[in-house]
This record gives sequence, C-alpha cells and structure tokens, in this order.
Amino acid sequence: MPAISAPSPASSPVSPPPPHPTTVPRALLGQDLERLPVTEPVVALTFDAGANADAVPSILATLARERVTATFFLTGDFVTKFPEPSRAIVRAGHLVGNHSATHPEFAGLADARVRSEVLGGAQSITAVTGADPRPLFRFPFGSKDGRALATVNSLGYVAVRWTVDSVGWQGTMKGTRTAAYTTSRVLQAATHGEIVLMHVGSNPDDHSTLDADALPAVIAGLRQRGYRFVTVGSVLH
Repeated sequence: MPAISAPSPASSPVSPPPPHPTTVPRALLGQDLERLPVTEPVVALTFDAGANADAVPSILATLARERVTATFFLTGDFVTKFPEPSRAIVRAGHLVGNHSATHPEFAGLADARVRSEVLGGAQSITAVTGADPRPLFRFPFGSKDGRALATVNSLGYVAVRWTVDSVGWQGTMKGTRTAAYTTSRVLQAATHGEIVLMHVGSNPDDHSTLDADALPAVIAGLRQRGYRFVTVGSVLH
C-alpha cells in the first residue's frame, strides 16, 4: 500500500467514497495494529476527534511549529458539528482516518450496523473536508469482535489501535494530574513504531486539555530519544 497524503479540502460536498475500496494487504488482515510494522525509531502521533474541538487550534499550532504531521481519526458526528476545525486539520496537511459515524462500541454490532457506521463516517468526512479517510479505521473505545474486524477489512480499511493511551482525555482527576503526567506516559512507552493515542477535545468535567498542553513536551522528549515522526498511512504497505 502506498503512502497516503491528505487531499485538498473542499468547500462544498463531494461524492462519497465507493462502498468497495481496494483490498487490505494480506499481512494486515485481522489485525488491530498496536504498533507500526517498522524497525526504525519512528512514532505516529494520532488524535481522536469525537467529543468536541476545543484543543484543535492549540494542537495544530504546536504541530505546525514543530513541523510534525499527525494522523487524526474523525467521526461523522464530529465533522458535522465542527466543520471548520475538521477542515483546518486537512488544510494543515494532516492525514485523516475513519472513527465511525456515531462512535458506538463495535463489539456485538450486527454486520449491517458496522457497515453503516463505517460507510456513514466516511461519507461525512469526505463531504465536509474533501478528504478520503481510507484505508485507516479506529474502533471507538477500541471495542471490536472478529466479525466487526472482518467487515472493516472487507470495506478496505486497516484497523489501527494504539501502543499507549495518554489518558489526557480523563482530565486532571480533581487536580491530581497535570500535563507532565500525560507526557510521562507517552515517553515511558516509547518504542520503535509507537502509536500514541491523544484527543482533540477537552474533558467534559474540568474542561482541561492535557493532551494539547503536553504535546510540546511529548514531541521534544521523543526527539531527544532519537525518534522521528510519521503518519500511520506512510508506513503501511
């Protein structure tokens, strides 16, 4: 599979992706990738977008300043509610993936609902941003079963999990956590092919944005350890 780059944003709706895209490479079938299949010291920063867009400006500013390209997994609901932040992600040159239409748990879902969530999410993402999220899919909550994974693969998507969850989405936990805690989790898990899970939204209770706050130190710390940054799609062949 060739490296994937984000298309130019569109100001008006475009046709949705076809329902039967290209075949997933055999080596990636049945996998929910927890680490990139590489031997080099590279890391993929990934951001899930489902709840709100509060930290998008800060995250994009840091990535631009540090010249890092990341991968953003968007839901259909997110791009519909927050079209401008969604377009800003694509305009900045970041890669986008599919995070479903409405962010349900996929384990136990009927095949028809799985298809609807995947195709509906893709249609919304393309209509709002002009970007095609194929071939990257992330299961909401990491929830899946064998049938859901097989259906996602049949629709031309590679399932991408994560090596470490920064847990910045959990917020300050009543003042017991700071951005330093988030940074430490990511750096302690550093490994070749690390996939870092972060979020673009604020915590609904304390409105903190620990992932955005920690991002400069995360990038600096990984670079000090000899890592460079890639998108998930750039290393899937």
